[in-house]
Order: sequence, then C-alpha cells, then structure tokens
Amino acid sequence: MDYGLTGKVALVAAGSKGIGLAAAKALAAEGCRVSICGRNPENLKAAKDAISGRVHTFSADVSKASDIEDWVDAARMSLGPISILVTNTGGPAPGFASTLTDDQWQSGFESTLMNVVRMVRAVSEDMKSAGWGRIVHNTSLVARQPSDILAISSTLRGGLMNLKRLQATELAPFGITVNGVLPGHTMTDRQVHLAEVRSAREGITVEEALLKQAAEVPMKRLGEPEEIAAAIAFLCSVGAGYVSGVNLTVDGGLTRGPA
Repeated sequence: MDYGLTGKVALVAAGSKGIGLAAAKALAAEGCRVSICGRNPENLKAAKDAISGRVHTFSADVSKASDIEDWVDAARMSLGPISILVTNTGGPAPGFASTLTDDQWQSGFESTLMNVVRMVRAVSEDMKSAGWGRIVHNTSLVARQPSDILAISSTLRGGLMNLKRLQATELAPFGITVNGVLPGHTMTDRQVHLAEVRSAREGITVEEALLKQAAEVPMKRLGEPEEIAAAIAFLCSVGAGYVSGVNLTVDGGLTRGPA
C-alpha cells in the first residue's frame, strides 16, 4: 500500500533508538525526508546510518523548550516545511505516587507533557499553511490502564489523551489530524529498565522479569518496535485523513475494558 508520503518532511522525537527509530525508518521507507533528535550524538549517528533516504539529525533534549525550537528550525532549514510530527520520549521515572519527589514529578511534566505542547506549537503553522498535517503522539497503555509503579507516566499520559483530543478538534479545520498510539510491553531499553525494577522488587533475574511481562500479554510475547511503528506510519498516511482524535492501543490485547 502506498501511503502517499513521498517528499513529506517528518519529525520524529527521540528517534535514535527504540520505537522512535522504528518510526523514523517506517516513514523514510514511505518516502519521507526525516529529521530525528536525541541526546546522544553516537546514537544519532548510528540511527542516521540505519535509516534509508534523506535524514537530518539534531542533538536535543526535548524537555527543554529552547532545544525543541532549535531542532524544528534546523529541520525546516535542512529539509523544508514540516508535514508530520511524531512526539516520542523515554518514560519518566518509575515509582509509586507516594514515594516520588517533587523534582521527579516536575521533570516528568516537562519531558512527557509540556514537550508535546511545545512541539505541536512549533510545527502547526507549517501544517496550517499547507492545509495538511499529521501529528501522532506515541505514549503508553498506562494512559488507559494505570500502573502503580508508573505513577507519573500514568497520570501525565492520561492527561495527554485529553490534550490530543483538544488538539485534534482545534487543528481539524486545517486538514491536520492528531492521534495517539499507546504501545504495550515492547522490547525497548525502557522495557529492560522496567524489568530491572521488577527484578529488584521481586528478587528475580531480569530475564525472568521479562518473561513475566510477556506472560501478562494475551499473545504471550513482548511487542517489537516495528509493530508500533507500523501503526504510527498508517496514522501519518494520506489514507488516514479522516481518522483524528483516536487512541490506538497496540498491546497484544493486554489492556482490559473498552478501546
């Protein structure tokens, strides 16, 4: 299927590893000119080598407003006006609500919610001018099914679902769609870190913790970043032009309750 994205400029936050890198690869394969950002220059270089087509990289911490502005400006100068934005970041600090510090909550707010507000603000004028745009927020299943050990993420990603709905309504008259993808247990560095936390809490090995996480999923396996990226790429397609304001859960059937 041709997604109709040839020549579109796509920004993928935290695109040097994991789901971000998989999304950048998927969009590049559809003919997009892709810009990725990340904090580690070595990871950015490796990612650039792994992505086909025209790729722009930029060293940035998306929890910082000035870094977001600099990244978007640099991408626009290198590749042209922005048509697609995939917001994506590593998860905030794990922990129970009663044990997390004010600094941890504030850091999570900047890196999980405010970064999305700022990125959308930075690219929306390009999309409005073109009368076309795609915005996809890569978040987490905890937005639907809160996790005790992921109190910050559960709280903020729940709020992000409502923000996405507001953005979708506001930007729809300009031909811009805004959707969310909510991954389940996916084999990334974040998943390994959570397995390490579980390992320490339950006195088991990291490998055993990963197996336990997989066993919780009806499909009895962890997801792959490419499976999340496939959903992101579809929502960016021309054919998905009448899909906006949705939360697409990609979790192997793990989340209970209405979709």
